[in-house]
Amino acid sequence: MGARYLILGAGRQGTAAAYDLVRHGGAERVTLADASGEAARAAAERTNALTGAACADARALDVADEAALAAALPGFDVALSAVPYTFNLAITRACLAARVSLCDLGGNTDVVWSQLALDAQARAAGISVVPDCGMGPGLINHMGVHAMDLLDRPREVYLYDGGLPQSPQPPWHYELGFNVNGLTNEYDGEATFIRDGRLVQVPTFTELETIVFPGLGPLEAFVISGSMSTTAHTHLGRLERYENKVLRYPGHFATFEAFKRLGLFSETPVDVDGQRVVPRALYHRLLDPRLRRGPLRDVCVMRAVGVGEKDERPARVTIDLVDRFDPQTGFTAMERLTGWHAALMMAWQAERRIAPGAHRMEQAVRAGDVLAALERRGIRHEVRRDEPR
Repeated sequence: MGARYLILGAGRQGTAAAYDLVRHGGAERVTLADASGEAARAAAERTNALTGAACADARALDVADEAALAAALPGFDVALSAVPYTFNLAITRACLAARVSLCDLGGNTDVVWSQLALDAQARAAGISVVPDCGMGPGLINHMGVHAMDLLDRPREVYLYDGGLPQSPQPPWHYELGFNVNGLTNEYDGEATFIRDGRLVQVPTFTELETIVFPGLGPLEAFVISGSMSTTAHTHLGRLERYENKVLRYPGHFATFEAFKRLGLFSETPVDVDGQRVVPRALYHRLLDPRLRRGPLRDVCVMRAVGVGEKDERPARVTIDLVDRFDPQTGFTAMERLTGWHAALMMAWQAERRIAPGAHRMEQAVRAGDVLAALERRGIRHEVRRDEPR
């Protein structure tokens, strides 16, 4: 008998996860649940049409309704939270009560730490909880661990990742493949890095550099707060340096850094002619439609660089992964790398390859197994080895 999966949130990433669970996750049943019953039905119908199976079904469910959520969970092996992170802690507690394993897409490190604090309860319930799955945090951090594993003594890890339109159009040269608030969260605040063997806070929109990817030309790389989550704490004591930067087309840094300096990321209301206006809400209302130009044909670029020693000699390992929109399924690269990374984790949770408890994503499974599983799905990566310059 196959596994039974519940996906909370029938949007882009949830639908991609459902597809992968049917194709590769040993699914007997995948239920897509969404506050919009119509969205859930459309996602289930798309999943069944793409896979040629009939094991995806739909349910109208508002995760904010705790009683309805509690009633929906029993009977499933693993659930995925593909809804905003603000619901993840309550969903985790509901899964503990129902004894259903949980995977989620992360989005806020404080929430993740609160979930990880429920480790003893998860072990007692016999379930696993793995937050922070997706492209970043998620796959990019596993790429960093894999780079470390390819060295005998890793000292430094540098991570770069970004989702970009294949055909950038002015003036933005960028298109959204996920919720606009997620983008602003990544651009606001500070990132936690390891520098000189210590945890440090580094402001977003700093340390601009240029990275060249074959076929894409020069890209801007700069600090954001979104992809590190718990991983710097995990590697503290083993690495001297650990950091992550986002990749964008030239010009993006100057435009969005100006938005940040102007205060448009703020959630504190300001007075405008007697009306209380939240700058971030106004910013999103104006920006979101301008960053969505119809069907997104994207390219996702990821790079992990590990520096240390191999065979008692200085060594550098570079892992590159590039994925593009798939015209056969209609899934964007962002959906594939995010939804499929989560689906991988869910399948391993269902198989009990992940022990009961609440796990940091980067420690839950072997990084090499993640990359090997993506290779079997046609998502290739390249490994280069050389001596540090």
